[in-house]
Formats: sequence, structure tokens, C-alpha cells
Amino acid sequence: MRIMEQITAKLTEGGRLVIPSGIRKEMNLAIGDEVVMIRRGNELVILSRKEAVRKAQALVRKKVKPGRSLVNELLSERKEESARE
Repeated sequence: MRIMEQITAKLTEGGRLVIPSGIRKEMNLAIGDEVVMIRRGNELVILSRKEAVRKAQALVRKKVKPGRSLVNELLSERKEESARE
């Protein structure tokens, strides 16, 4: 994986942007795959869905203390809500 690389592409009709085949292969993208686009000011970052999820999980992991299970907490809350209904 390259840290930084400049790639030139052209916008086509309808605002379509073609990701070069070499980049698609490196990112394991296939036709029909969804990508996540992040806008940072005037920059556009394109991530595979898998990479976006990985980054989100890493961000959450930084904020959650080791041994704490957010899944278990959510399930417990849902059970309590269900019991009240």
C-alpha cells in the first residue's frame, strides 16, 4: 500500500469519476461495490466499505475501556426496554 500517490482522473457526464483499474485492484473493489466518500474541506477521500468500517471500529476502540462490551450493553438496554413495554 502506498502512503500517498497523486492520480489524475476526469469527471465524465453526470459527474461520474472512474477509479483506475490498478487502484480498484489494490483496494479490492469490484463492480457494484459501495464506497464511502469523506469530504474534508476541498478534498475527497474514497474508502472501501470494509476500510471505512475498520477505521470506525478503531475510533470506537480508542474510546471504550478494555473489557467493556458495547454489544452486551445494547442488548441489556433492549431487554429492559422490551420488559417495560
